[in-house]
Amino acid sequence: MGAADIVPGVSGGTVALVLGIYHRLITNVRTGSRALGSLARADARNAAARLREVEWAFLVPLAAGIGAAILALSHTIESLLEEEPVRMAALFFGLVIGSVVVASRLVQGWDANRLGVAVLSAVVTFFVLGLQQGIVEDPALWFYFVCGAIAICAMILPGISGSFLLLMLGMYDNVLGAVTDADLLTLSVFTLGCVLGLASFSQALHWGLVHHERTVLAALIGLMVGSLRVLWPWPDGTDGNELALPAGDVGIPLLLAVVGVVVVIGVTTIAERIEGRTDEDLIEELQED
Repeated sequence: MGAADIVPGVSGGTVALVLGIYHRLITNVRTGSRALGSLARADARNAAARLREVEWAFLVPLAAGIGAAILALSHTIESLLEEEPVRMAALFFGLVIGSVVVASRLVQGWDANRLGVAVLSAVVTFFVLGLQQGIVEDPALWFYFVCGAIAICAMILPGISGSFLLLMLGMYDNVLGAVTDADLLTLSVFTLGCVLGLASFSQALHWGLVHHERTVLAALIGLMVGSLRVLWPWPDGTDGNELALPAGDVGIPLLLAVVGVVVVIGVTTIAERIEGRTDEDLIEELQED
């Protein structure tokens, strides 16, 4: 998830959905956010009760893995995106397509309404992701807070990349630079924005998954399909919005895209066999409160 969150156009939420931990993640984040709400109301007893409900043995290793990946891979992925934008974009394109295939199996009973939701979500995402602006020069600390709150919401949505939203806000290079330079003050403000933004957004997302799980999943699939706009390898991978027919370096990018699809489907199949989990089990998990 951490590696995916670094890449503009790829969502850590997609990884969570494919590996079958998405609903568990949202449920635990929601529980933690309710504890924060109790603390804000000075209700220490209820806050403590909520905190005991959180699966810390699940969340702590997950958060540690995400953080470690961001610290360890930010420089490498940044270099690969600059040096091999077409091939990297093709690989990520294949990963997202594979994720769409896996997620679509969860929406059992496709009907006109859910198909319409998926198409609308894909179209809106496609056009919204066509918006970009230049780099913000010398941003204020409060803007890092705002960007953190916005980006973290996208990071838990399959198909919407928090990194790409930072790119749209003109803050991607600034935040990545803060990570590389270990700017603790800036990173602390950005993290605080992430925590509060995630706490607020997780409530609405959890409610939607519990009460309208298949419709929400259809919308998430649309988000993933629409996000393919920023991963189309030609002409320059994830560096721009222009779309063109494949040209120049084609063979290896196509092979990498196929590899991406196979990897996602293969990992999902292995995870299902190890856990004894089926698509029906995942649907039941999404319906549990």
